[in-house]
Amino acid sequence: TAYEIRNCDWSSDVCSSDLNEISIDAKGRISTPARYRENFTNSNTSKLIITRDPQYPCLKIYPEASWQNLSITLQKMQSLDPVIRKLQWTILGHASALDLDPSGRMLLLIPADLRTYAGINVSEKVAFIGMGDKFEMWNLDSWQARQDAAQLSTEILEDRKSTCLNSSHSSV
Repeated sequence: TAYEIRNCDWSSDVCSSDLNEISIDAKGRISTPARYRENFTNSNTSKLIITRDPQYPCLKIYPEASWQNLSITLQKMQSLDPVIRKLQWTILGHASALDLDPSGRMLLLIPADLRTYAGINVSEKVAFIGMGDKFEMWNLDSWQARQDAAQLSTEILEDRKSTCLNSSHSSV
C-alpha cells in the first residue's frame, strides 16, 4: 500500500528474536536483559529510542541506527495525507531517547506517558520481545491475551483449511 515503510536499511540485528519477562522497578526503569548488552556494546549503540506502537497498546524500542532510518523514512512521507500524518504523530511525536550505560546494568527509564499508553505499571513484570531490529514492550497480561488471540486465529485458519480440503475432496 501507499503507507508501507520501504527502503529501511536495518542492518543491525542487536535485538535478536525472543521473549523475556522482566520487571519494571518502582521508578519505572527496566534493566536491559543481559543477552542484549554485549550486542549493544559491540554495535556501539549508546542510545535507544522508545515510542508508541501505532497499532497495538505496546511500546517499540529501537537502537539508534535503526531509529534514524525509520525516522528519515517517516519524515519523507507525504504529511498531507491524514493517515500518514497520524502515523508520524504517533511514532515520531511520542519518541523519547534513552541513554545506555554499557558498563552497567543498562537501566532504561521508561517515560510515564509511554507506560500509561501501554498499560505498563511500575513494580510489575513486562514482556520484552526482541524483534530483530527493534524490541517491543508489553503489559504482560496484554501480551498473553494477544498471544491467545493469535492462537485462536491460527485455529480458525486450520479449521477453514480442513473444511476447504474436505469440500474439495467430496466434489471429486
